[in-house]
Amino acid sequence: MARVTFTHITKRFADGTQAIRDLSLSVEDGELMVLLGPSGCGKSTLLRMLAGLEAPSSGEIRIDEALVNHLSPRQRNIAMVFQNYALYPHMSVAENLAFPLKMQGMARDKIRSRVRAVAERLSLSALLDRQPKALSGGQRQRVAMGRALVREPKVFLMDEPLSNLDAELRLQIRQDIARLQRDTAITTLYVTHDQVEAMTLGRRIAVLKQGELQQLGSAHELYGRPANTFVAGFIGSPGMNIFETPLRHDGHGYGVVVAGQSVSLRGAPYAEADLASFAGQTLQAGVRPEGLHLSAGEEKNAHGIEVTLSGVERLGHEVIVHFPAINRSGDSLAEHSARLAYQDGLQIGDEISLSLAVEDLYLFDPSGSALPRFE
Repeated sequence: MARVTFTHITKRFADGTQAIRDLSLSVEDGELMVLLGPSGCGKSTLLRMLAGLEAPSSGEIRIDEALVNHLSPRQRNIAMVFQNYALYPHMSVAENLAFPLKMQGMARDKIRSRVRAVAERLSLSALLDRQPKALSGGQRQRVAMGRALVREPKVFLMDEPLSNLDAELRLQIRQDIARLQRDTAITTLYVTHDQVEAMTLGRRIAVLKQGELQQLGSAHELYGRPANTFVAGFIGSPGMNIFETPLRHDGHGYGVVVAGQSVSLRGAPYAEADLASFAGQTLQAGVRPEGLHLSAGEEKNAHGIEVTLSGVERLGHEVIVHFPAINRSGDSLAEHSARLAYQDGLQIGDEISLSLAVEDLYLFDPSGSALPRFE
């Protein structure tokens, strides 16, 4: 088993591109941590540096307490699973599984024993004589996982391993990966841009943007206490709606403006002193799509946010509606969304009234960092 530590890691490529910016991160012994972020955020580069396929420009990488910056990939005892499987097409499943052990010069009987054990664990025993071309995508991915597992590595790296699979297979293999990691307790880093994978697999999730760590925490923490507007908008499907708003005090208390509607912050989970420090400034107010609901009666007249629907997605048990974000100059910006109980009659162009509970409102300072909330 192994603990992985990145300390002040920076990576600059020869063309001047800075892929990682002063990143520090620790993965605990036996933990499955997910690196999550959009394409180009540096998550795969970080994985490749741990594997020894790229060298950091500065900073230290340690496995347990040993510095590994200058060790070759073979010396690090790390196994990696790629999205394209990387199986040898002319070899059988058994030969693919055995190949890394043959390269280590392991005895033949010990190789057979390890291959049988891994094949049984991954439900590959009946497929050992087949070649990769005779396997389904899910079976190929299990072989790729088995070839990594058979080495008994200190650290298991997975780089977008499910991206080539359809939705049903992704669910199945995701469950296989979770069970495998739980059973073996091998320290695992898993790279993905898919937040469903991240939130269902990772005990902790590291969210990256442009090579910088934005937030590290559990799925519950990222969803309920996003550190900034990027995490708020990236986590959730759809992500959090963000509204630009002045913070005003009317003599009775503070308030903000959400989609043109004044919303009092009385009862909001924010300290008066924190709000006072931003009085008169333009903040960003966030509300998740599921925090908006259809207004009715007196609520509609007094607190409704009037919107015109620009999109309607019917999902059977619920409906997601979209409406344009309007800034103070009247320009239409990116769309916002609301997740509602199923409504059969809603159509594009309909005008509806939405309301929100003040405890579902999130506030961010002018730089996009979250104001501290209390329960």
